[in-house]
Amino acid sequence: MKANCWSYVWGLLCMPADVLLSTLTGECVHDSFSSGGPKVCVVGSGPAGFYTAQHLIRVLPVMVDIYERLPVPFGLVRFGVAPDHPEVKNVINTFTQTAKHSNCSFYGNVNVGKDVSVEELKQAYHAVILSYGAEGNRSMGVPGEDLAGVYSAKDFVGWYNGLPSCQKLSPDLSCETAVILGQGNVAVDVARILLSPIDILKKTDITQPALAALAESQVRRVLIVGRRGPIQVAYVPRPRKRLTELLLKTALEVPDEKEQERRNKASRMWAFRFFRSPVEILTNPDSSRIAGIRLAVNRLEGSGERARAVLTGEVEDVSCGLVISSIGYKSIPIDPSVPFDSRQAIVPNKMGRVQQATGLYCSGWLKTGPTGVIATTMNNSFDTARSLMEDMESGTVDISAAKPGSQSINSLLKKRGVKPVIFSDWEKIDSVETSRGEARGKPREKLLTVEEMLQVAHK
Repeated sequence: MKANCWSYVWGLLCMPADVLLSTLTGECVHDSFSSGGPKVCVVGSGPAGFYTAQHLIRVLPVMVDIYERLPVPFGLVRFGVAPDHPEVKNVINTFTQTAKHSNCSFYGNVNVGKDVSVEELKQAYHAVILSYGAEGNRSMGVPGEDLAGVYSAKDFVGWYNGLPSCQKLSPDLSCETAVILGQGNVAVDVARILLSPIDILKKTDITQPALAALAESQVRRVLIVGRRGPIQVAYVPRPRKRLTELLLKTALEVPDEKEQERRNKASRMWAFRFFRSPVEILTNPDSSRIAGIRLAVNRLEGSGERARAVLTGEVEDVSCGLVISSIGYKSIPIDPSVPFDSRQAIVPNKMGRVQQATGLYCSGWLKTGPTGVIATTMNNSFDTARSLMEDMESGTVDISAAKPGSQSINSLLKKRGVKPVIFSDWEKIDSVETSRGEARGKPREKLLTVEEMLQVAHK
């Protein structure tokens, strides 16, 4: 504890009042730590994983190992944030500091549930925290959604952001009109990428294949469709009253001559289409690909956030050659031993404590579902870290016995032919990507396959 006094003091400041009181007046949790401190592993290196690890190591002298399926860290910060929003990616600097902390280690290229089981992790660590996010797609549940020309926003975003599993997507952008289903942040990001001038995009870290495809894109019109109204849109955290005022002002404002001339000359346009739900994807005569989408016309029952979309019986057909479904991500089960609520697509938990599984925790979207922004995930992850701290102090999680941690896991991985990527290996990848980007006048040019990443990492 003395060697880590500043961390201890910071921990006192961050503790809930009841934990702080018991720490100051009773047995300090630090005093019961086994030699070298408790060992905790975090599965997933996105915002939830890093924020959980960050809070633990700044408060307690614990050893935290982060396991990641891909050879590269940072999850949705790398693969989900829009290329033209680089300021949001600045959080990577904070995560890098966490990864370089003496009490933290990163092990990429380790597929938990396949290369190593959760039960094996539980044997090696005092606690296991699942933070692997939401990598599945929610289905629209309408006829034709599997046709060529229909994509999930998750896959489309992964394609232009360099997610290896999405590099074969090759979306057909030869149509004039695209329809995006959903009105959240991701839907607006996708619309913006489809319509942004190439001169703007080529200065970002968007992948070169995506940039080339967008340069040839024929998409000139994007409709962003939502089943409810403007009061219920999810793409901004702005207070609803102010949002409504802005939408009404824009809709009712008569443009002056100069503005009207600018609009008339515009080569691309976008619009919201409210009170609409998808009914069916329409096909061309030979049924090989989409020709449009049939939308049900809705009305609202109730008001505000709780307003419910109700079908009116009317439908509307919209001609389009591209449909992108942005109705939400969902988590998927990682290991048969981990409880999973398939209806809500989360691991059932209470304040991050996985139900009926002592020593097992979850944070991020796996804990709550795919809601909120990075700041929301930060608070969510800190809450899970505090739950673990409380359980260590109360004895619910036994930290008296020594645990082997990464030593035993690395031994298992070696026997199974898996070579992890440590953080210094990631820095080699980072260096190559930034150098390639520099040559093109952009922040980075990402490696697009796991094979390329491993080749650079293990040089």
